Amino acid sequence: MEVLYSRCAGMDVHQETIVVCVLTSGEEGQVESETRTFGTMTKHLFELLKWLENKAVTHIAMESTGVYWKPVYNILEGYFDVTVANAQRIKNVPGRKTDVCDAEWIAKLLRVGLIERSFIPSEDVRELRDLCRLRKKRLGNLTAEKNRIQKYLECANVKLGTVASDVFGVSGRNLLEKLITKGYVEAEDVEESVKGRLRSKKDAITDSMLGTITPHQMDLIRDCWEHIEYLEKSLSQLEQKIDAHLEPYREEYELLQTIPGVSEATAAALIAEIGVHMDQFPSADHLSSWAGLAPGNHESAGKKKVRRA
Repeated sequence: MEVLYSRCAGMDVHQETIVVCVLTSGEEGQVESETRTFGTMTKHLFELLKWLENKAVTHIAMESTGVYWKPVYNILEGYFDVTVANAQRIKNVPGRKTDVCDAEWIAKLLRVGLIERSFIPSEDVRELRDLCRLRKKRLGNLTAEKNRIQKYLECANVKLGTVASDVFGVSGRNLLEKLITKGYVEAEDVEESVKGRLRSKKDAITDSMLGTITPHQMDLIRDCWEHIEYLEKSLSQLEQKIDAHLEPYREEYELLQTIPGVSEATAAALIAEIGVHMDQFPSADHLSSWAGLAPGNHESAGKKKVRRA
């Protein structure tokens, strides 16, 4: 096979160690191989960087192993052409398996251009991706805590959810704050707390708030409520950080929202996941495949087989 990169390196990255194999072409065309093992502490990564520079390496490849590849990539990104590959697509042939063999195999594949590069966005987009994914997790946690409070209220026979469609709306939150503060809700509290159309249901709401809540259940509700307040504060801070990261992409951000069904959060998530430069996706089909929206094709002996995930 034609050699594309005469000075390249393959890395087998683990939590505590990195095995690096450097392949170089000698003056007479022979392949010279050198393998070293480094730690994963920051000082070890800079030792790795210096060693690769001394070896005049130009291209590097590594597997996307968990999150262990990320600190290595962050340090080497500006100095070499770094390829992060899907581990499933560069799996070695069955047989003897060692870290040294894996690193050498990756280097050999890279040397002849047989490694497909994974999409790694720029640093600012990666930061935006982290923020958007964290926001999604926070929203899931917030929903879980709200459902948990509703479950505890039902266990205490507080039927607020049967009268108010949104227990955590303005009126519902006012009533819950009264309940958490005092341990009970009276008709006067309902009069002060209920707003809007729910005022016509004041009597029903007063009856619904009369339950058999125990000190234990109240402690659980109070704990969930404190967590909800923390999550809402965290979400507010995340929104501000996301807006700041979106500022350079304001035009693309607003353009995406012109698509029917694409909200502000969805537009931010799209930019965070695929960036704004589509050069890495040669066609719409490639993008659909990368997003997992294109079905696979498995045909053998003229028969198509159904692949289940």
